[in-house]
Amino acid sequence: MKEFSIIIPVYNEEKNIVPLVERIFDCLENYEKEIIIVNDCSEDDTLLELNKVKKYKNLSILNHHINLGQSESINTGIKNAKNETIVTIDGDGQNDPDDIKKLIKIYFENDNISLVGGIRAKRKDSFIKIYSSIFANKIRMFLLNDDCPDTGCSLKVFNKKIFLSFPFFDGIHRFLPALFIGFEHKTRYVEISHFPRKFGYSKYGTIDRLIKGIRDIIKVMKIIKKNK
Repeated sequence: MKEFSIIIPVYNEEKNIVPLVERIFDCLENYEKEIIIVNDCSEDDTLLELNKVKKYKNLSILNHHINLGQSESINTGIKNAKNETIVTIDGDGQNDPDDIKKLIKIYFENDNISLVGGIRAKRKDSFIKIYSSIFANKIRMFLLNDDCPDTGCSLKVFNKKIFLSFPFFDGIHRFLPALFIGFEHKTRYVEISHFPRKFGYSKYGTIDRLIKGIRDIIKVMKIIKKNK
């Protein structure tokens, strides 16, 4: 069975991370995997709660001593991963780990596909968050032509070497479909489940995220143009 590394970036997810890890091990009991949790200098009891999952085999916990953001956390995890196949999933518990099976099946059965991304068909978020994302996705798809209706979904499977070949920037995790396609790698997307957030709150402001998203789109366009 092919192996893969699951990267989980966490920031202030003290009530979500343990149930998520337990769910991952329940769903993927028969899969060859490692799990890397990157604690991005959480200010709550996330680090304390992580002591409860140290009992699991092939699980590593990495800690940032300052808050660097989600992209840097994912990057840290990927650089420390031992496998060439990477799975990313948020630490907030809104993604279903059982959907990982669906994504890796497509990925491993199609040698020509370098990224498989999840699509949250029935998002369980606030009205404002959902519709601001729809608006942002339409702008991004128009400008980048990445054919991905939900690039912000964290649940993805992709090739480690290709990811590390991209110029890194803060926000890169939201533009992986565009970058993979822009660098002439094939992608595929599949609908997945999405749960309401039980504990904690989203770490991103809608307006700030929109402004930064526009700047990042311009950055990605430049990166792709330079590659061509």
